[in-house]
Amino acid sequence: MESERLIIDEIRQSDKEDYFRNISHDRKVLETFICQYADDLQGFDFSSYLSNKDLFAIRLKDTGKLIGIILYFDEAEGRCEIGYGIGSDHWTRGYGSEAVKCFIEYLFKEKDMKVIYASFFPENHASKRIMEKCGMTYDHFVKEELEYLGRKRDLIYYSITNPYNE
Repeated sequence: MESERLIIDEIRQSDKEDYFRNISHDRKVLETFICQYADDLQGFDFSSYLSNKDLFAIRLKDTGKLIGIILYFDEAEGRCEIGYGIGSDHWTRGYGSEAVKCFIEYLFKEKDMKVIYASFFPENHASKRIMEKCGMTYDHFVKEELEYLGRKRDLIYYSITNPYNE
């Protein structure tokens, strides 16, 4: 998958350091993206990320470096949920919206999804803006859906219906 500034493709062994730096060791990212924190690169177990075929790297087109990740999960009956995280050093540059738009189009056209969902913690206004820029609208709210970082967390869900199937 390609957008103006990004390439979205498979995770590679050579992405371990960038993944560690931009996702698993970036505490700002982990405040809003659910992932296990990693203390150090040497002890970072990268194998589960490499084997997940529904997880993709978000790369800068000009360098090929991984700056974030995007995935889909809970696929059933033409519906799925997506999640994404961009390293905090790359925030406020429009990469999140660009990646999510591209990924939604891929899921609709290539995977024939009918509906795509995404969720965010209520205080994560940036993720809400990304979803809205990508055409997603409010779907539902779940109070205390999960426990993360030692507390019960509410989630707000947005969704989009496949416009290519109408």
